Amino acid sequence: MSDAVLERPAVSTLFRFATAGSVDDGKSTLVGRLLHDSKSILADQLDSVTRTSTERGFGGASGGIDFALLTDGLRAEREQGITIDVAYRYFATDQRSFILADCPGHVQYTRNMVTGATTADAVVVLIDGRKGVLEQTRRHLSVVHLLRVPHVIIAVNKIDLLDFSETAFAEVADAVRAVTDELQLGAVHVIPVSALEGDNIVQRSPRTPWYTGPSLLELLETLPTTDELEADLEAFRLPVQLVIRPQGAVVVPAEDADAYRDYRAYAGQIASGVVRVGDTVTVSPGDATTVVTGIDFAGASLAEAVAPQSVAIRLADDLDITRGAVIGAAGSVPPATTDVTASLFWLDPRPLAPGARVLTKFGTATVQAIVTAVTGKRDLDTLALEPADGLDVNDIGEATLRLASPIPVEPYAENRRAGAFLVVHAQTGATLAAGIVVSGGSATDDDHV
Repeated sequence: MSDAVLERPAVSTLFRFATAGSVDDGKSTLVGRLLHDSKSILADQLDSVTRTSTERGFGGASGGIDFALLTDGLRAEREQGITIDVAYRYFATDQRSFILADCPGHVQYTRNMVTGATTADAVVVLIDGRKGVLEQTRRHLSVVHLLRVPHVIIAVNKIDLLDFSETAFAEVADAVRAVTDELQLGAVHVIPVSALEGDNIVQRSPRTPWYTGPSLLELLETLPTTDELEADLEAFRLPVQLVIRPQGAVVVPAEDADAYRDYRAYAGQIASGVVRVGDTVTVSPGDATTVVTGIDFAGASLAEAVAPQSVAIRLADDLDITRGAVIGAAGSVPPATTDVTASLFWLDPRPLAPGARVLTKFGTATVQAIVTAVTGKRDLDTLALEPADGLDVNDIGEATLRLASPIPVEPYAENRRAGAFLVVHAQTGATLAAGIVVSGGSATDDDHV
């Protein structure tokens, strides 16, 4: 290994956000307008969209651009004028790079919205200012609440159709805050926008002089990322993806031969927190304690590493560590358990019933499990957990699972990445649900599936 030591990297400027909202609230139009006005559209793509818009008579005799065509790429989406799948777009400004997930609004595609919001630093929820808060708005805000998305932005769209009325905007904003206060979402940013006309999307609009806040893009450029917010708050976690142990005939410099021959490191992406050379860590399962002797990245050594960097960790002791193990800050790793209570976002058309045998994927660990009980599903009007004996597609419910082997799980409320998992069909490999841990039990010697 090189003796070079790299400094702690600057915090990444990459920001992930998703858009959500009810059908026809203008999500795709807003995204298209954002890309267009931030000059993130290639000339040939803009020409194609302009030509298609003209052919369809968009904008009447004066013409215009149907900005939704910039994101609705599926043929069915363009034919029906709706968003079906999550459309990811990548763009950048002078201040920051973005990954944007344009999520569908139909009830039957709520599962796609969950997919887009899971890794988001912020969610932009659109509301048609003429309609106000709808059931799907509450559903999306409930998902945002359960997924603990750090930033919530409410874009009250079609303000141009409300004659840029401050009173009309205030009525919608008050209704929104009543719901977000009920969900305990904390600080919520509410912005009046016109996706079609471009008001308050990239530039602040002179037609809303009563609004003194930032434009949507200005806000997105300044909000802190999840990693910035949680790097020094959440304990270090590294799910082991690969054990690096050089084998075979490898040519190395003679002076490095001994070190290379004895080299062993545990590679993976840091899920949370910070790790430094000299830190004491715990390895689970097994709860063995050891010391970090090196952190390797791209052939050089780091003094410390932060989430979400992918690194290789060297330890002072030779331990039995395999893929799926978790290396964490000493004293912070919870006991391994086989019993998990979790909220499930059911994504599959096949219903869930107690007794189902599935695979669960926690970080890099894939473990067989059985669903021992479905304890309820949420009424999205009252947000109450009501009794249920199963879950159907797009339901948000709660269930208990028994794992085949103990793993260290922790509540999602305490660690967003370590507390998230997937439920997978054991035969087909299809993703059945996204899960977040509510609580874990204690492992016993006779736990099995």
